[in-house]
Amino acid sequence: MSLKAILGAALLLSVQQVDAVVVSTLARNLTIPKSFALASYRLVDNYNSGNFFNSFNFYSGADPTHGYVNYRTQGDAQNMGLINSNNGQIYMGVDHTTKNPSAPGRSSVRVSSKKSYTHGLFIADIAHMPGNACGVWPAYWLFGPNWPASGEIDVIEGVNLAGNNAITLHTSSGCSMNIAGSQSGTTLSDSNCNSGNGNNGCSAATTTPNAYGDSFNNNGGGVYAMQWESSGIYVWFFPRNNIPADIKNGAPVTGNWGLPVVAFNGGSGCNVDQHFQNQNIVFDTTFCGDWAGSVFSTGSCSGKGSCESYVAQNPGAFNSAYWTVNSVKVYSL
Repeated sequence: MSLKAILGAALLLSVQQVDAVVVSTLARNLTIPKSFALASYRLVDNYNSGNFFNSFNFYSGADPTHGYVNYRTQGDAQNMGLINSNNGQIYMGVDHTTKNPSAPGRSSVRVSSKKSYTHGLFIADIAHMPGNACGVWPAYWLFGPNWPASGEIDVIEGVNLAGNNAITLHTSSGCSMNIAGSQSGTTLSDSNCNSGNGNNGCSAATTTPNAYGDSFNNNGGGVYAMQWESSGIYVWFFPRNNIPADIKNGAPVTGNWGLPVVAFNGGSGCNVDQHFQNQNIVFDTTFCGDWAGSVFSTGSCSGKGSCESYVAQNPGAFNSAYWTVNSVKVYSL
C-alpha cells in the first residue's frame, strides 16, 4: 500500500477509533486489561484541608523501622506546630528547632487513614515533600494488617540526599512482579516482593525528573497517581505544569496517560488480590533507622558522624522536611 493510501485510510478513522486503538495497544503492552485502561473511575473519598486530620489516625508508638524519631499525637503535633490546614493545604512537618531532643528522637508525625482500601485509583496532589537532607526518610505509602500478609505499596520513598524516587512493593512469599510497560529508565532491583522476608521487597528505581525531593519542590510539586487492580499496580507522576486535564476535571481515565513510571504486573507471578488487601494510606517522615541510617556513613552523607548524632545536633537541616498536600482523592470503578 502506498504512503498516500495509508494516510487516506488513517484519516477515515474517527477520533474515538484512534483512541480505542491507542488504549488497546497501551493496555496490551502494560498487561492492563483493556476494561481497566478505558475505565471511568468515580470519586469515593476526597481528603483535603477540611477533613484530612479528622480522617487520619496519628501513630505515636515506637517507629517500626527503628528510626530516631518521636511520633507525636494529634494534640501534641498541633501544639508544637507540626501540623496545620492553613491556606487550604495539609501541612505535616518535623521539629527543626530543637537541638539534641530527648529520646526517642526528633519529633515528627505519622498518619494513617481511618478507612482501608482494596483496589482503587489514588491521586495525591502534593505541593511539597520533605526535601533532601542527610538522615531524613519520608514516605507516602499504603499497607494492610498483619504485615506483610496484606502487602505494602510505597508510592514515594527515599532517604538522605537521594535524587530520585523509589517505588516498592512488599508482600508475603509467593509474589513475583515484572515491570514490562514501565517508562524508560525505571529498573527493578528484585522481582521477588518477599525479598528479605518482605523487608526489601521488589523495588523499582526511577529516573523521572523533578519527581522527588528538592527538584520536586523547586518545580512546584505535582501529582502521583497509583492504580491498584487485580491485574497489577501502576504508578504515574505528573509535574505541576503537565497534570492531565481529566485529573483536573475529576474524571480520570488512566488509559489517557501513557506509560506509567512503573508497571508492576501481576499475572502468573503474583496473585495481586491474594497479596494486597485492606490497606490504609500513610504519610510519615522518620530519621535514620533501618534504611537511612544503614547507608548514612557509606553514601553522600559520609563524614558527618553517626546518623543519629547528626540529626540530633543539626535541627536546621530539616527546615524543608515537611509535606504540603493539596488533596488525596480515592476513586473506584
